[in-house]
Amino acid sequence: MNQKTLESKKEIVSSLEKSFKECSSMAIVEYRGLTVAEISSLRKSLKAVDATFGVHKNTLVQKASDELGHSELDEYLSGSNAYVFSSDATGMPKVLAKFAKKNEKLVLKAGLVEGKFVDGNGLKEVAKLPNREGLISMFLSCLQAPIRSFACTVKAVADSKN
Repeated sequence: MNQKTLESKKEIVSSLEKSFKECSSMAIVEYRGLTVAEISSLRKSLKAVDATFGVHKNTLVQKASDELGHSELDEYLSGSNAYVFSSDATGMPKVLAKFAKKNEKLVLKAGLVEGKFVDGNGLKEVAKLPNREGLISMFLSCLQAPIRSFACTVKAVADSKN
């Protein structure tokens, strides 16, 4: 292998390592059988949630993931894979799961969410979760409920004495 090719592969591996480090979620999907139009549609949907869809050599992805301690992904790195990286932990899995329901040719193999390994079913489960803002809203609602109940009780007592 000549030096130029070796250098370009090292650059790709280093770029993939950077993507692994910076993403909140990452998915490995098999796209065999999808048309160019379907892939373009998927890319457009993923771009809306700040995710990138790319095809890389499995061996280069394996080197990058092993370097960062994600060797559990190795068994999924065969076949026609695409790699999706996203800064949003739940947005990208939602888009992929929705697209996979319509297009059975897209197979969710595995991924990482917040640095933790999940298989294809795990990605589908993450897709069912509300986004970050929704979770914060639910949490604040839980915190507010006792105070609201107390305020309603005090108001009811005050109204009954009038």
